[in-house]
Amino acid sequence: MIRKGNKDCCRKWLLRISAVSGGLVILGLFSLCTVNVYVKHSAGKKITTIEKLQERLEENREEKADAVLVLGAKVKADGEMSPMLKERVDYGIEIYRRGLAKKIIMSGDHSREDYDEVNTMKNYAVEQGVPSEDIFMDHAGFSTYESMYRAKEIFQTERVIVVTQKYHLYRAVYDARAFSMEAAGVACDQAVYRGDRYRKLREILARVKDFGYTILKPRPTFLGDVIPVSGNGDLTNDKQPKSDGSK
Repeated sequence: MIRKGNKDCCRKWLLRISAVSGGLVILGLFSLCTVNVYVKHSAGKKITTIEKLQERLEENREEKADAVLVLGAKVKADGEMSPMLKERVDYGIEIYRRGLAKKIIMSGDHSREDYDEVNTMKNYAVEQGVPSEDIFMDHAGFSTYESMYRAKEIFQTERVIVVTQKYHLYRAVYDARAFSMEAAGVACDQAVYRGDRYRKLREILARVKDFGYTILKPRPTFLGDVIPVSGNGDLTNDKQPKSDGSK
């Protein structure tokens, strides 16, 4: 038989545990919201348009970027770019063609022989007339954080224009600036793609993760030899591009 005093004691402990758990949940949600607001506010001031970048360059208020950094996305089983990725690459090419950046860095996942974002991106850009030597491939851009870490440490980038969809751009620009790069972001949002709501919700947690990463600065999966973006992008080739867009 459980005595009344024991019942009261258990009830009090359950109430205390519930109160602490509830407090931790509230604290967690508050921290989540605070970090997201901070990241979006910090990076949001650096998100702009191609036209505004060009205007600042022509008025000598802005220097030409070392590179436009295009972040990878899904490549289909047949080797074709997903519409989301094609949009990113098209914007990167346009920024390069307008003379706003000296080179292009294609950063994405090439962790397996049968899955290759970066060669797909580069081949497309070369087919559009961009010289192969002006396109660098980051084969180990497995995450936004790693892409920015490697852009700074491997490619020695100081000024960068980052291209991706806007929901993703806040974190990307924030990460780039955390590595002391002068970073601007251009959002490519010509369409709303399937799974958009899920990606935006996931991005809330990703911003918190990268906020912590940029404080602790863990090393990326791979580093490797320095390949300055001021040099020849063909040094990053692991295979011959399909066609040569050199002039």
